[in-house]
Amino acid sequence: MERYSVAAVGASGYAGGELLRLLAAHPALEVRTVTAHSQAGERLRRVHPHLARYGNMVLQDTTPEALAGHDVVIFALPHGASGALAAAMGDDTLLVDCGADHRLESANDWND
Repeated sequence: MERYSVAAVGASGYAGGELLRLLAAHPALEVRTVTAHSQAGERLRRVHPHLARYGNMVLQDTTPEALAGHDVVIFALPHGASGALAAAMGDDTLLVDCGADHRLESANDWND
């Protein structure tokens, strides 16, 4: 079975924790990088002790350099936070956004 490398952006938040919980059960996806903003530098187990599989991973700063080289980058960020970062990624990376940045056409749609 082919395996794909994954970066989870916003891994320290609630949505990021749920994302990682789901990824842990997928046999073809290997989480190699977890990123965060204010929690960068911390071990993931500090913010998500229930994710033992990924507990020793260190949360990295969310930068295009940290995300480069992955097959899949999944964004679990607040609405409006992933658009610019996604634009900095290459066309050879599959991007999945759990927020509204790529679903809605206008920022005003978030408020409706």
